[in-house]
Amino acid sequence: MQVFTCGPWCQGPMLAQALLMVERSGGLAGLAHNSADYIHLLTEIIKAACSDREYRYGDPQFVDVGMEQLLSEAHVAARVAAIDMQLAMPDMPPPLGRYPGNFPLPEPGGSAATIEPDTSYCCAVDRWGNAFSATPSDGSWRSPVIPGLGIVPSARGTQSRPDPRHPSGVAPGKRPRLTPNPAIALRDDGSVMPFGAPGGDVQVQAMLQVFLNTFHFGMDIQEAIEAPRFASFSFPNSFAPHTHLPGRLNLEDRFPTAVTDELSRRGHDVELWPAYSRRVCSVEAILRDARTGFLRAGADLRQPAYAVAV
Repeated sequence: MQVFTCGPWCQGPMLAQALLMVERSGGLAGLAHNSADYIHLLTEIIKAACSDREYRYGDPQFVDVGMEQLLSEAHVAARVAAIDMQLAMPDMPPPLGRYPGNFPLPEPGGSAATIEPDTSYCCAVDRWGNAFSATPSDGSWRSPVIPGLGIVPSARGTQSRPDPRHPSGVAPGKRPRLTPNPAIALRDDGSVMPFGAPGGDVQVQAMLQVFLNTFHFGMDIQEAIEAPRFASFSFPNSFAPHTHLPGRLNLEDRFPTAVTDELSRRGHDVELWPAYSRRVCSVEAILRDARTGFLRAGADLRQPAYAVAV
């Protein structure tokens, strides 16, 4: 299977890195869906991918990200080897190898960012199997109108860092490292699945869980989307003021108490969200089976969303 993501001027490569780490860790063999072991492993993998995002991702016209090295077998193996299945990392792990600049992380504190109404997601698949995946997004709703011009500038600059040493540090003509990251999965038999979500730093995490629900656990698309989800915030948030919550793990309150208690025992700072919380994103997907031509689509009830056949 191939998974196509956007480049490191957004967080898209995190999905590819996380999937490679899942594969390297043993491919989830023997792990029950949404068990404490499963959630712990994925959370630690996300922390590792977020570390690479924090220390390496940026506009590739300005930053030598080194994606080949980040996706290499040696790098993936080193990240997986650092995971302790009985003890949560207190924060995202330190960088591996060279990284641009020497910059301090934001001080720990604040709360998990709320979801703002500036992003949507749409995908389409036609009768021939052509697939489209896009995450339109701009925070112009909160930007001022420039007096005398009537222009509303993009607020995406809030995803740049004020420290120019940071790979996403602000500079003339430099794109901030964005969060929107649509993806397309292509199976060896030609089956295709565009998928994505709005939701800031949780996008990749939610997409990863839906992907594994579908292709590892064999769920139908709608079932895969509606399953309980979780999200780590053990990294600096992509949006100003870049809140940093070491160890924080949020879960919808549909998980058994035994699971959340065990995650707390392993060192995760567990916080519960209501069932079907919008804060764990709204994932949409379409899967076209190349053998039959049958289309299956799913829409996330965590926000207004629709799957439509025409």
